[in-house]
Amino acid sequence: MTKAYPLQFKAEMKEKVWGGRALEQFGLDMPDGAIGEGWMISDHPNGLTQVINGEFAGLNLEQIRTKVGKDWFGTHANIDADTRFPLLIKLLDCNDDLSVQVHPNDDYEKLPPGELGKTEMWYVLDAKPGAKIIYGLKSGVTREQLAHALENNEVMDTLQEIEVAPGDSFYIPAGTVHALCSGVVVAEIQQNSDTTYRLYDYNRPGLDGKLRELHIEDSLNTVAFGGSGATYMKTDNAQPNEWLTLAKSPYFLVEKGVVANPWKLATSAESFVVLIVCEGEGQLVWSDGTEELKAGQCFLLPASLGEYTLEGHCTVIRSTLP
Repeated sequence: MTKAYPLQFKAEMKEKVWGGRALEQFGLDMPDGAIGEGWMISDHPNGLTQVINGEFAGLNLEQIRTKVGKDWFGTHANIDADTRFPLLIKLLDCNDDLSVQVHPNDDYEKLPPGELGKTEMWYVLDAKPGAKIIYGLKSGVTREQLAHALENNEVMDTLQEIEVAPGDSFYIPAGTVHALCSGVVVAEIQQNSDTTYRLYDYNRPGLDGKLRELHIEDSLNTVAFGGSGATYMKTDNAQPNEWLTLAKSPYFLVEKGVVANPWKLATSAESFVVLIVCEGEGQLVWSDGTEELKAGQCFLLPASLGEYTLEGHCTVIRSTLP
């Protein structure tokens, strides 16, 4: 059996009407066009990512999980040939405003076959001065009020806007109305789902020149009008070589770490580790090798990897299963 090692993947790039070219700053292989999303680690049929390093190079995540299963992904993942990797890791470039949207939970009866709900979180990698996001409804907005606003093209009056800066972290449980706005680049950790319901899209044509579909009924059914549990935080208080918790949900635990000195860590039998390099440079060292770390890179560390060390001067986001 192949000995565990950190996996790096070729990103699956997605052209979006709101995308741009900002992901080029991370040295990613980008096609022409307005690229809005880089799917960095994905076991979703809409974008399977392939390994680019080591013995598994050329295999996608679906193929790998049929080979290695729980030993690599951990007992909490319960992965086998029929159970997909539970998270989807993305980088997003918002050159224009995204649609105002909401995601369902796992229990929504109209989920597409085989799809999960979508709880997610964002970590802001870059933001132009004054850049904002839409993050929830204004206090007290009801289903009836939102429906009336949608019918009368007044939906923006019901939404809460927040100005953002690099390092801000947002937890977005299913049922949270939200939208990234222009001038923001984020890392996104989410359930392995591609289900989005659009509430509003600025009457903007899509890449084909036609208005994109809205999902008003599904959106109104999905919004958590009593509150979804969404939270956000500044992360300037992160201390060197200590983990700062950004988001904890039934689906993921996400933490921020600032590497200032060699930092000895280890995986556990319970969960894989996903590392996203947010800024800076360094090295990931384990018993059998070394990988260089640069901003924008993402690595999947198998649960069975064991001890590893982060070196250099960089900021990373660590995601595991709770």
